[in-house]
Amino acid sequence: MDKMAKVMKVARSGYYSYVKRLPSAQEQENIGLLEKIKVIHKAKRKVYGSPRIHAELKRYGEKCSRKRVAKLMSIHGIRAKMKCGFQKRKRCAVLTPSNLLSQRFEASKPNEIWLADITYIRTAEGWLYVAAILDLFSRKIVGLSMSNRMQTDLVKNALQQAVINRNPGRDLIHHSDRGSQYTSEDFKQVAASYKMRLSMNSGSCYDNAPMESFFHTLKTEHTYLIGYKTRKETKSDIFEFIEIFYNRQRSHSKLGYLSPYEFEKIYFEKQRLCS
Repeated sequence: MDKMAKVMKVARSGYYSYVKRLPSAQEQENIGLLEKIKVIHKAKRKVYGSPRIHAELKRYGEKCSRKRVAKLMSIHGIRAKMKCGFQKRKRCAVLTPSNLLSQRFEASKPNEIWLADITYIRTAEGWLYVAAILDLFSRKIVGLSMSNRMQTDLVKNALQQAVINRNPGRDLIHHSDRGSQYTSEDFKQVAASYKMRLSMNSGSCYDNAPMESFFHTLKTEHTYLIGYKTRKETKSDIFEFIEIFYNRQRSHSKLGYLSPYEFEKIYFEKQRLCS
């Protein structure tokens, strides 16, 4: 003890008082809260920042402020695992009257509006192209297709998978950019066979913002953090991330920090009680 007091350059009495002092009530609460933060952070693949972790704590009855959670995370170096990367920029589409949304990204029920787009993931074998369809109501990914070629079949397969999964009614709005895959006669015929109404970007790069936001999440929270060797392993990993984590577990600020699965479950339960 004498040596430690000398090293720390304090009086012996002060050092003994320090080592015998019990943590205050607030310090003990912070210790307990920190452990809960660590558990949630690990369970959510370390991609949650303080807003989502605070929302998770509230769901489990923990009474604490968002500011307090953020401070504890900052002090202990707990942060969302995310990596920025360079992305190819898409050219904005030429103005067209076929945009049925006009950046009004609101849906009152599932299978009312679907958003679609294509992105690409780097692998050691080359690019893997990913076509996805997002239900605007719940932000759930309902259709997914991946291929080493960016052809019409890529988006057709995503659409057909979404129809099989969701069985939507007629007049559903399918919104996308004006890429050749979506403007092809082949794709238009498939959409028409399902009685869908096609909508396409009218010129602004923000015309499909929720879909762009999903791809940003996919890349910065997951794929940019992994060095993929083969397209096969990449397909399996992306499917697992979307279906197991994104759709069922990852909370979404637009949904009141619920996951897409939870948000739809509440909606259908309300519909059942009202019927």
